[in-house]
Amino acid sequence: MHLTRTDPETNLYRYYLLKITKGLIGDWGLVRWWGRIGSSGRVRTDWFGSERDAKDARFALHMNKAKWGYD
Repeated sequence: MHLTRTDPETNLYRYYLLKITKGLIGDWGLVRWWGRIGSSGRVRTDWFGSERDAKDARFALHMNKAKWGYD
């Protein structure tokens, strides 16, 4: 899931990328990349016991970002 937020008037060009991945020991990771468009940005992985938990976390983050103007 790729989200962006841009506002040329304030020089705001941001991205947020969410991806669910399966771990080596049966766990599930929610990988997040974020930063300024055109930069490598930052990355973080949160681990969950089930795919459902990872999807729920992704949905919550998506809704949070939508409140901040990401689409």
